[in-house]
Amino acid sequence: MVILALDTTTPTGSCALAVDGVVVREEASDPSLPPATRLPLDLMTLLDHGSTKLAEVDGFAVAIGPGSFTGLRIGIAMMQGLAFAAGKPLHGVSALDALARMGHSEAEGRQIATWVDAWRGEVYAARYDGEREIDAPVVAAPDQILIGLGQEPTFFIGDGARTYEDKIRGALGDAGRVASLPTPLLAGAIAILAGASRDAYAPPHAIRPLYVRRTDAELVRDLRATRSHA
Repeated sequence: MVILALDTTTPTGSCALAVDGVVVREEASDPSLPPATRLPLDLMTLLDHGSTKLAEVDGFAVAIGPGSFTGLRIGIAMMQGLAFAAGKPLHGVSALDALARMGHSEAEGRQIATWVDAWRGEVYAARYDGEREIDAPVVAAPDQILIGLGQEPTFFIGDGARTYEDKIRGALGDAGRVASLPTPLLAGAIAILAGASRDAYAPPHAIRPLYVRRTDAELVRDLRATRSHA
């Protein structure tokens, strides 16, 4: 099975090609270019480097978040269009699940905390036992999440772990360990997770972003509604 995967949850992003559960190509995007400009070329270049034609792809995969609202919308729309045109399935994969998979081999038995920088002094976070999610994604201040972890030996991965490494060390000491590469490319892990997924097939148009935090537009709308009823 050939899976073409795309991640747009980070400023850099990446795309990957997996064949029968093995990543054969994974390439980073150029963060200096806007996603709408670079993505089509990135995907076609990846296929060319992997000596694969678009018609040979059996399924598509895309990161559904959490991450940049704009990046998520553009990435999902891109892969929805390709899946529709090819008549092939599209799998939506959580970027936090992909991070947990990337950190599994280095965690050495510790629980895994996936932290993605959510700006505003917060992180998108989830907790895993290996690759099994045990705490659903939340968005909160690092200090708040660290209190909930206690002194349990924990392995942290994601750009949020890099940003708040000092807080992790201060709260957990030797019980807290940050990945040697906190911000790995995720498209390869997304391709593997999609290929191994046993979830019921959903049509491409059913794929939706994982918005752990509501958009600014929604917050402004609710604020206006509150004021109008005051």
